This record gives sequence, C-alpha cells and structure tokens, in this order.
Amino acid sequence: MSLTRRNFLKTGLATACAACATQVPLPASAAPKSDRELATLIDMRKCIGCEACVDACREANELKVPEPRKPFPKMYPPRVKAEDWSEPDRRAVQDRLTPYNWTFIQEATVTVNGEETTLTFPRRCMHCQNPPCADLCPWGAARKLKNGITLIHSDICLGGSKCKSVCPWDIPQRQTGVGLYLDLLPALAGNGVMYKCDRCYQRIEQGELPACIEACPEDVQTIGPREEIVAEAHRLAKEENLYIYGETENGGTNTLYLSPVPFDQIEAAIEKGPGRPHMEPVENQMAHADNLAKAMLIAPLAGLAAAVGRVYKTVKNAEGRPEEDR
Repeated sequence: MSLTRRNFLKTGLATACAACATQVPLPASAAPKSDRELATLIDMRKCIGCEACVDACREANELKVPEPRKPFPKMYPPRVKAEDWSEPDRRAVQDRLTPYNWTFIQEATVTVNGEETTLTFPRRCMHCQNPPCADLCPWGAARKLKNGITLIHSDICLGGSKCKSVCPWDIPQRQTGVGLYLDLLPALAGNGVMYKCDRCYQRIEQGELPACIEACPEDVQTIGPREEIVAEAHRLAKEENLYIYGETENGGTNTLYLSPVPFDQIEAAIEKGPGRPHMEPVENQMAHADNLAKAMLIAPLAGLAAAVGRVYKTVKNAEGRPEEDR
C-alpha cells in the first residue's frame, strides 16, 4: 500500500503511540546508570593546537551538516531571529562551535611551575551523564544512548533551542532553514535544527574510534568505559599533581579534562562567549526537583512527539519517491 497523508492520519498516531514507549522511557537522570558508558580523557598537557581533530571532525561529519532552504520563512513573533552559518565564510569558521564546526581548539595562557605556558585543548559537547538537553527536550529530538553518547536527531528537531538554554555550557548551535519545522509550522515553530558533537556514534557502532581521537598525532584523548577513564584520571592526577574537570560537573560528564593548573586559572584565561564554553564548576542541573519533575512529565510526551515526527518524516520521504518505488 502506498504511503499517503491519508494513510498517515489513519495509522500514524497508533504507530507513534506504540513507538512512544521505546523512544524516551525515562529521563536519563532517572534511569539506572550503565557501568559501560564510554568516556574520554583529554590531557591538556599533550595538545599542540594543530587542529587535526577539528579537521577530522568536519570531514567525518560532512554529510550531517545542514543545507538550508532559502529564503528563510518570516518568523512570528519577530523577536525569533534567524541564525545562518551556511555562507562560505561562516561555514569555514573553526575558532568556535557552530552548526558546521562541532569541535574547536580553546587556549589558555597560564603559569605552570613558574613559567608562562599556553595550553591548547579541544572543546565540544561534554556528553553529560544526566544531560538536561535530552531530559528536557519537549520534542524528544535529543537523546542519551546507552553507551553514554548524547545526540540530537536532526530529522525530528524543530530548533526550539531548549537544549541550548538548559546546557550549562551552551553547546548546541542552531541553523535556520532546515528541518521538520519547514513542513509543519514554518512561521511559528522552532526556526531550524540544533547541532553539536555526537561523538561519531556511527563510527563507534562500527567498532571505530571517533574521528577526532583517531586523527590526533599526540594521543591527547583516550576513550574507554567511564569507570576506567575516571580511575586513570585519578591515577595521573595523584602521580603528576594534576587537576580534573568533568568528573562531577553537572552531575558527571563523559568528557574529562586533565590540567597542570587549577581550573579556575583556566577559566580566567580562556576566551568565552557564544560558541566558546566556560570551565566553571557546574552543579547537577537535573538534581533540582523541579527539573526532574519536568523531565518525568516531558518524557512520555517527548516520546510521542518523536514518534509522530518520525512517522511524518517517513510519509514525506515516501511521497517524494516514484509510485513504483513505494
């Protein structure tokens, strides 16, 4: 039977409801933690700022980046501004996070053992253990996988930017003119799709390393089960008088940094602002009762929304194919 909007109206909601139970069964903050979540350890002493990781990330994910449709729909209310990084000069930006640049090199000039030293280190999504971006996305577009990766499904994201507003580091970045909102409510919906590092989940599924880790000539990053990465971070910190960031920030992340100086010195020395995250201490956002309550309420609705979005996307794609291919 060919897929049409009529078929969608007859069967789509039932399919969505059935899928709802598996989309977001529990917010990550309420789900049991797996001891096999993957984490990365970034040794800031080793990075030479060559940007090999940045280039590798861009190459590995070039098919995921947005290709917006222009002109952009006029948004209501007018205060909702378009965000466009698609022009060649903006696509090429590598000194901050953008929808086209999911990893960048941050630097901090600090004093190490009495000598002024410039540390360089890659910044990207922290892949939190209790990610508020996933727990509080009302459309179910952001999700934490069992292996600890948090990703945004671009095919159902409406670009509402909730994930960015609840992220302690303001990591996700929006591109206007792409995504499901163009088909649903182009003047009223979220205004695009949010993008961030997904830790090359497709490569990990194939048993490969994330592109940034594989390309690094200095072995700056180590990946492995979180409990092993945390243990290694503590071993090095104790033996070599180092400091750890990410173990407890926001309730614990799956990205840990090792520094030869305290992180308040790093925080004071780095350039911060849009697309350039801070390194301040961060309390667990999902430990607040109101956020956890919101997550528990949102979870089934987000699951339903995600399922409906996927069914709609399937119908639209099917209707775009020739009749004989359906």
